[in-house]
Amino acid sequence: MRPLRYSINVTLDGCCDHRAIPADEELHRHTIENFDQADALLFGRVTYEMMEAAFRPPAGTGARPDWMEAFARTIDAAKKYVVSSALDRVDWNAELVRGDPGKAVQQLKREPGKGLLTGGVKLPLALAELGLIDEYEFVVHPRLAGHGPALFAGLSKWIDLRLVSRLEFDSGAVAMRYEPRR
Repeated sequence: MRPLRYSINVTLDGCCDHRAIPADEELHRHTIENFDQADALLFGRVTYEMMEAAFRPPAGTGARPDWMEAFARTIDAAKKYVVSSALDRVDWNAELVRGDPGKAVQQLKREPGKGLLTGGVKLPLALAELGLIDEYEFVVHPRLAGHGPALFAGLSKWIDLRLVSRLEFDSGAVAMRYEPRR
């Protein structure tokens, strides 16, 4: 069974609004390493549309820094599953997942491979509620945003985690990986 890993960038005060997170080359290299541990990406509609708008080719000249191009090529090439009842179709190397997201993700996890990687806010909340996330990575940035959205708002039960690794970035951000205590 392939694991489902969740990774998210968050400020010290819990904001996971991508506009509040400072992007840099080291962070993008780390994300590429996360992609290398997965056979496919699993997105909800909002995250899929945000990533597609930012990284689907062709990007205009000067649209993003040169150091971001390796990340753009990696996410462009990645297999993607999109959980959405609002979208009629997807492309960009993506497959639309319909019906019960829990059952669909359980089926994807049963397939052979290295793993699945997800991000975002709403879909991971639903997957955490179902106990389907095998590893959580929080990349905590040394910034106070003073606004949301906040991670796992509305979670119905505690999920106890065990720290399995920690990585500090030159920016002062810290990536902490956790596994659920079972």
